[in-house]
Amino acid sequence: MDACGHPKLSPKNPVPSDIQISQDIVKEVGLLSIEDVAREAGLNEEEYFSWGIAKAKVSLSVRDRLKDEPNGNYVVVTGINPTPLGEGKSTTTIGLAQALGSTLGKKCFACIRQPSQGPTFGIKGGAAGGGYAQVVPMEEFNLHLTGDIHAVTAANNLLAAAIDTRLFHEDSQSDEALFRRLCPNGKGFSLVMKRRLKKLGIDPNKKPEDLTPEEKSAFARLDFDKNTITWQRVLDTCDRHLRNVEIGVGPKEKIRPRGTDPSTPKEQHSRLTGFDITVASEVMAVLALARDLADLREKLGSMVVGYSNSKQPITADDLGCGGALTVLMKDAIMPTLMQTVERTPVLVHAGPFANIATGNSSIVADEVALKLVGKDGFVVTEAGFGADIGMEKFFNIKCRQSGLKPKCAVIVATVRALKMHGGGPAVSAGKPLAAEYVEENIDLVTKGCCNLVKHIENAKKFGVNVVVAINKFKNDTDAEIEVVRQSCIDAGAHDAVMSNHWAEGGVGASNLALAVEKACSENDETNFRFLYDVNLPIREKVKIISKEIYGADGVDFSDMAETQIKQYEEAGFGALPICIAKTQYSFSCDATAKGVPTGFRIAVREIRSCAGAGFLYPICGDIMTIPGLPTRPGFYDVDINTESGEVIGLF
Repeated sequence: MDACGHPKLSPKNPVPSDIQISQDIVKEVGLLSIEDVAREAGLNEEEYFSWGIAKAKVSLSVRDRLKDEPNGNYVVVTGINPTPLGEGKSTTTIGLAQALGSTLGKKCFACIRQPSQGPTFGIKGGAAGGGYAQVVPMEEFNLHLTGDIHAVTAANNLLAAAIDTRLFHEDSQSDEALFRRLCPNGKGFSLVMKRRLKKLGIDPNKKPEDLTPEEKSAFARLDFDKNTITWQRVLDTCDRHLRNVEIGVGPKEKIRPRGTDPSTPKEQHSRLTGFDITVASEVMAVLALARDLADLREKLGSMVVGYSNSKQPITADDLGCGGALTVLMKDAIMPTLMQTVERTPVLVHAGPFANIATGNSSIVADEVALKLVGKDGFVVTEAGFGADIGMEKFFNIKCRQSGLKPKCAVIVATVRALKMHGGGPAVSAGKPLAAEYVEENIDLVTKGCCNLVKHIENAKKFGVNVVVAINKFKNDTDAEIEVVRQSCIDAGAHDAVMSNHWAEGGVGASNLALAVEKACSENDETNFRFLYDVNLPIREKVKIISKEIYGADGVDFSDMAETQIKQYEEAGFGALPICIAKTQYSFSCDATAKGVPTGFRIAVREIRSCAGAGFLYPICGDIMTIPGLPTRPGFYDVDINTESGEVIGLF
């Protein structure tokens, strides 16, 4: 039996596919019932709601019950700039949690994001971890889970529909007609309408018929400046053909412009817009950063979708949507409980990408887990992609909003990625690795360690202890691993440890777990600090991140970005933190610039406001907010056994 009293993991050699391992665990070893997972984690029966046999939604009420209990040790897992194949950050997160729990006997939770269907059926695959360090059943984890991403899609697109419907009616109706249809006879102001009245300085206790003509006009007409609308529709699929679309081109989407003669011909009411992937939606960011249902309601209602011609921000509540969006998201605010292959608990919640969003799982999942594990326990939470984006946003946005202070940052590195950063050939999904990656090459590893060293230096700027996890692949040699380890120690890492959790499960990460435990015990939380003061001007905050984290010489703002900065600062959003969208493959905006590039500048082409979630969102370089698919996407390998119902080929 392992340290938790469960049957010890018996890894097979060679290691089967991820889905085969998951299905073998389910059939041969058996999952803990989700009720037993919840009970062992410290949840009372009324604090979770089973969702089938392998998942449960966790009520936020557990935080209230345990509010006086001390938090556990807070650990964030991040990584170096990856290859397109990924370097095992999710796998390391799960492997470390398994080692802390099943091997060392500590109370421990892993907190990870829900994977997007986009990469699941595209190139990268899912996010359950892999090998003998994964969440099971992995097909349930990677496909739909408990529907949270679908709820985000529905909420986002309801708001998008509200925008275009309002434009359609405002462009064709008088103020009087608009007000009459918004407030028909006998129907008073709804709750969300009263929020708009308060915003306008109108007594919300008034009845519709009591408003003056001026008040009626101000209430009814949002008066969009269409050039300022940044809200787009979303879907959870990689589809490059929806990046730019024209809507309103049907025969029924024609209007006679307001104020024109009745004989005036009708015009097509169309406009150019686009789609984002669901995990880039501000609704997803709100889910990740909201503290409870009431905070979720306020954040959703405060989302700014555009500006009026008088330069006033127009919100979801102005459009009458805030309450409806919250109803769609009311179950999504609860994290989902699952288990690893070694039956240790996992909370899965939210799924924002790190390159085009905040890149971290939810605050509430971390808070619940920290209370459940208690003072001597551990919560291992993952920050997406490389440390230059996921970790930076974890510290400057997530920790700023939560008030939580991590004790250790684990940076995942692979010999393969370091060889690439040292000048090795390009690594592409679906293509065999070049000889340099399967044979010992000390020179490439040595040169590539500069990328890892820069990430270590960046993490130390936040005042936390840094442990490097060298994620072992089968072709890595002892000499190559030692080069990496020594480079880390020389750069000031608290420790650097080879970990083989993919092949061995928690036992393979036991030395990593010991190093993390030691780093946490020796960390001084008073050293924790943010990179910048949020009250600095927007330009200055972007420059600090670009220079301090990326190593850029400076920042160039497009004319559009300059206009948006002025608009946001005038609207009172200048003190929000910054969430930069850029490539994950390099410190720069050039995905091909490996190692530690120098002599470059960051190009900001536009800045979107995520005022509801609480940050500004500069889009840099040629980063796209909805990915495309390759010639041979992952969905070619996915099928189903129609007799057993088992999923086939999902990684």
